[in-house]
Amino acid sequence: TGIIDTIHLVEVVRSIPFLEHSGALSPAELRGLRAWFDAYLGWMTASKNGKEERDAKNNHGTCWLMQASEFAAFTANRELSEFSRTRFKEVLVPEQIAADGSFPRELSRTKPYGYCLFNLDAMATVCQILSTPDDNLFSYTLPDGRGFAKAMAFMFRFIVDKKSWPYPNDVEYFDDWPVRQPSLLFAGIALSKPEYFAVWSRLNPDPIVEEIIRNYPIRQPFLWIGRGTQ
Repeated sequence: TGIIDTIHLVEVVRSIPFLEHSGALSPAELRGLRAWFDAYLGWMTASKNGKEERDAKNNHGTCWLMQASEFAAFTANRELSEFSRTRFKEVLVPEQIAADGSFPRELSRTKPYGYCLFNLDAMATVCQILSTPDDNLFSYTLPDGRGFAKAMAFMFRFIVDKKSWPYPNDVEYFDDWPVRQPSLLFAGIALSKPEYFAVWSRLNPDPIVEEIIRNYPIRQPFLWIGRGTQ
């Protein structure tokens, strides 16, 4: 549907409060941006293409939710923010995460390693956007123990030691992963896992391979751990 190709707008939106604070955006420009993203959200949530992307049971559905969550926060769409929070708990976690923490639908692809990292990053970003002091999605678990924390722990060992990856290697770009995955930063802070942050800090922050950049939309950490859009 093409919606997944606008994932890089998430970080654009996250930068807007900084631009506003600096005086680089006029009130009229800010109103225009909010109106545009409000209209885009309307299409994402109401159109046939948008609904199909929302209901995808793999990284496409995760990336829809990541975008919807950030754009809803920016446009003060509290109803959609609450919908997104519920959808994470009731749809993404139960439909995408296996008992061992893996993503079976990503593992079935021809580039399982890269897509598992991509989906993990998108899911971590959803948690980063939607978590509140009273509702930490990073630590949310189903009664059977499935949740983002289990998915993070599953992939962490293969980020640390890719040679231990027990599944088929990606048909392309396998040697280019991992990079400085934002899931490591977000989960390291939210779950009090200094080992995640330590690995994040030593990975490549600036990949130059186009395919890696395409699947690496969160690259400016200060936007996310400094002043946010809320």
